Amino acid sequence: MSSTTEQLSQTTAVSDRTATPSKLTMPVILLAVFVLPMGISGTAVALPQIASDLGSSPTLLQWVVNGFNAAFAVFTLVWGVLSDRMGYKRTFIAGAGLMVVASIISAAATNMVTVDIARTLAGVAGAAIFTGSSAILSNAHTSPEARMRNFAIFGATIGLGLALGPTIAGVIVDWTGWRGIFLIYGVLVAVSFVLSKALPDIRHERAPGQKVVDFSLLRNYRFLAMSLVPVAAAIGFVTLMTYLPVALSAIRGMSPSQAGLFMLPMSVPVLLGPLLTGRLLKSVRRVTPMTMIYVSLLFMVVGDIGMLLLDPHKPLVLLVLPMILLGFSFGLPIGLVDGEAIGSVPPQNSGTAAGVLNFLRLGSEAVVIGAYSAALTWLISRTITDPETANDVAAGATGHAAVYADAFHWVMAAATVLSALTALAIALLHRAELRRDRRLRTEVR
Repeated sequence: MSSTTEQLSQTTAVSDRTATPSKLTMPVILLAVFVLPMGISGTAVALPQIASDLGSSPTLLQWVVNGFNAAFAVFTLVWGVLSDRMGYKRTFIAGAGLMVVASIISAAATNMVTVDIARTLAGVAGAAIFTGSSAILSNAHTSPEARMRNFAIFGATIGLGLALGPTIAGVIVDWTGWRGIFLIYGVLVAVSFVLSKALPDIRHERAPGQKVVDFSLLRNYRFLAMSLVPVAAAIGFVTLMTYLPVALSAIRGMSPSQAGLFMLPMSVPVLLGPLLTGRLLKSVRRVTPMTMIYVSLLFMVVGDIGMLLLDPHKPLVLLVLPMILLGFSFGLPIGLVDGEAIGSVPPQNSGTAAGVLNFLRLGSEAVVIGAYSAALTWLISRTITDPETANDVAAGATGHAAVYADAFHWVMAAATVLSALTALAIALLHRAELRRDRRLRTEVR
């Protein structure tokens, strides 16, 4: 394959310090990683109550979620570069410590600005945790089978966080208020921080002349195709996972716990998807990573179309099948994408590759979630002329279900088109990779 050829030509750097992973390596990593998707999907459930308590300014409210995503996106590049120098273990520890601090500040905040600042710090911390974790998993084992197994578990954990995030957050919000979810985040990561000494100490020397931020990795067709998969997911899935609880509140009058429970048909497949992918790749010879990616992209487009059925008067049961498809569209390639992307570049570029991949992943989420919220608020304000009422409705307030539903349909239609176009780009890149591989094999002969 072309990626293999590139690795052989670029592997001039070597690992300067390694350690055999202990039995605690995976639990420590997975506990911290579990919190990151919860910080997106779970926090969204609390938005109506946060708005009621601290104010419903659409910009400030949007940045409770988007501040995390934007900081995560930008700082994956920073931590990707730093981790190749300072070591992946130290990167993880720095992120875990900062996440605990940011969670405490979020829980104690008395105004929206403080919440936004704390959530932005949490995004910086999450970038370090994710970059350090994925680089450790990619380098701790040399066996492709072990790497695939680790990333399957890694993906399943991300799926578990997304799957349980809305439900757990909904129960906590109804029980303790919105501050409780941030305290839970802090406690979970604190445990991981305390146990982080068990992580293997791995670092790579950078090759002479190697770029600080190497976006030339995107010239690798396979790496670029893998990197666009989470971009498609951001458009077609993450926006819904983030704001569907708000829509269920505005359109159907659901409480946080009711909305969280209703998200289960969309959430549970996120957990099951990585396990199903791992099983199929291992047992069915004809099933390849790209097979699972194509299936997931098809499920996403069909599921997005089905979400247009959300309406004040239509039975909610009509949404169950689209939600299941959307859950599997996100769950099937989780972990697979990270393993395939990082595995397609030279080992000394692992941290940088993780940084670029997660920059595209979280950067696209930040842009798309921000655009979703802005477009929805603008559409609602065109019908409801009173700014305060329009902001309340956009934040999930009841009383204008038809207005919110109409705006939701327009935004979802646009998201469906964009996700389909991104899926097409992935398919074209895959075809280009196959053509280049055939040409290289012909030249070798």
